[in-house]
Amino acid sequence: MDIDFDVLIIGGGHAGTEAAHAAAKMGCKTGLVSLNPDRIGFMSCNPAMGGLAKGQLIKEIDALGGIMGRNTDLSAIQYRRLNSSKGPAVRSSRAQCDKALYAAEMQSFLSDFPGLSLLPFEATSLIWSGDSKPKVLGVRTRDGSEIKARAVVITAGTFMRAIMHTGFEQTEGGRAGDRASIGLSQSLEDLGFKLGRLKTGTPPRLHKDSIDYTKVEAQPGDENPLPFSFYWQTAPFPTLRQVNCFITYTNVQTHDIIEENFDKSPMFTGVIKGIGPRYCPSIEDKVKRFSEKDRHQIFLEPEGLTTDEIYVNGISTSLPKDVQEKFVHSIVGLEHAKFVRHGYAVEYDCIDARALRSTFGAKDVEGLYFAGQVNGTSGYEEAGAQGLMAGINAALFVKGQDSFTLSRSDGYIGVLADDLVLKGADEPYRMFTSRAEHRLYLREDNADLRLSPMGHRLGLLSDAHYRIFETKREQLTRGMENIKKTAFFPNKTTNSWIEEQGMLAIKDKIMGDVFLRRPEMSLLKFGEKFTELGFPVAEYSKEVLEQIEIQIKYEGYIRRDQELADGITKNDEMKIPLTLNYESVPGLSNEVRSRLLVTRPETIGQASRLQGITPAAVANLMIYLKMQERRT
Repeated sequence: MDIDFDVLIIGGGHAGTEAAHAAAKMGCKTGLVSLNPDRIGFMSCNPAMGGLAKGQLIKEIDALGGIMGRNTDLSAIQYRRLNSSKGPAVRSSRAQCDKALYAAEMQSFLSDFPGLSLLPFEATSLIWSGDSKPKVLGVRTRDGSEIKARAVVITAGTFMRAIMHTGFEQTEGGRAGDRASIGLSQSLEDLGFKLGRLKTGTPPRLHKDSIDYTKVEAQPGDENPLPFSFYWQTAPFPTLRQVNCFITYTNVQTHDIIEENFDKSPMFTGVIKGIGPRYCPSIEDKVKRFSEKDRHQIFLEPEGLTTDEIYVNGISTSLPKDVQEKFVHSIVGLEHAKFVRHGYAVEYDCIDARALRSTFGAKDVEGLYFAGQVNGTSGYEEAGAQGLMAGINAALFVKGQDSFTLSRSDGYIGVLADDLVLKGADEPYRMFTSRAEHRLYLREDNADLRLSPMGHRLGLLSDAHYRIFETKREQLTRGMENIKKTAFFPNKTTNSWIEEQGMLAIKDKIMGDVFLRRPEMSLLKFGEKFTELGFPVAEYSKEVLEQIEIQIKYEGYIRRDQELADGITKNDEMKIPLTLNYESVPGLSNEVRSRLLVTRPETIGQASRLQGITPAAVANLMIYLKMQERRT
């Protein structure tokens, strides 16, 4: 076997698969090292993709040429668009997936991908040269072999020195059925990385035939679902049979059982040292923190079309098995539920992401990149976004080309990167729409319009897919022009129709775009009338019609948002050398210097967003950099 690569990926989860695909697609000889190749692309926790802000991340991954959206569409068994009744900035797509099929499709796709090799090894340590500025040369495996590489991307997920907890039972492993990765943590510490300890959890899995469905509420998917991928279209769509999820609730009895057993919880007795996710807490944490609530919502989610397992979303737990069974059986509809697998918590090592550039490359180790939960994040989508960016930049590094980054005004991926490298993560980081200052512009419906030209320039988005994008963009341009030429005249027929819709009649001619700004108006709902007046709705796809409507209804707000983003970007992108001696910058306090030295921001924008950095300090820094530039 040839064990000499351009880019080597350690870990085959959602970050690793995106990184491996990106590097290979960009022409690099790529290797993907996995403890168990049969688990590549495996959904370790819940069987869902997307959700609030996470749907935006998948759409952006797809727009750039990534593969998470494609694989979701091939394995989705229910689609739901969240916040569909609210404004477009917070609408997010979500899909239940067939877990086994998601992994199988990913493995099949990657195993045949040109330039990519799947390597069934355990990477135990990094190989590098140099001390003051180390350079990665590859990895060493458990059997003593060396795999050489010009760039290495670590996507170890929850596996580094990982321990699983169920009550006071402890087992080494990053998830049920998979052992932990032991050597990498020490190797990273030897390179000077500071490691932290985080925790995540998973709920019990129940047998589908043991649930009383007459007592729970059915939750169907959308009648007319939209795919995640802009480009990897399948026919027919949806690809698979669609199924229901179900809703039930905990109750006072459930909470009493959990409270009575706090002394058996490894989280509350100090056995677990790692910090868990604040926004996705365990059921015991919910009961303790929200003691005023007498119930919590639970979603019963099928894990696939051919499995008997039901994922009980909302009761992640590390309580002992007998306690789990007792409190689950107190829940309506689950009185006789049979356990396929008990819940558990996983404690694992992560790095301080402030040691990374916004490319996800290490600041002090050449050729080394990190992506996924090893950076302190939670969630498949956050991992995939980081993996894509790390894979792209590892490939660009190998090619000797300029790095690729996204700003906070470019996309949610840019927000994610900026948050991590500036602030790190003292708890598992999760993406929310509220984290994005420009969320009205950074919508999931326009991710392709924002990012696909970049993906094509990088070589990630194929020419065939880019032609699909150009066709949509041309349709949108033509549609925007045509709607502004369409007119509503104040005649009897038109006014009669307007009044039938519960609106006031018009007295003067109104152009189509102005009329469409009315809250009640919709191209999709009233397409027949718009067609009658000269706007041929049938010539445009559903996605283009939605885009026309959003751009017109929110035109003023979007323009203001873009102008604000452009103004911020002007100074934000001024580069700060990583080797800058802050002692030589006049006017900075010792506190400011200390904060800048810890994080070593790459741009003025990053420096301005650091906690404790005053506008005056940013101004002094800018003046100093401009003076240095003039001297140079």
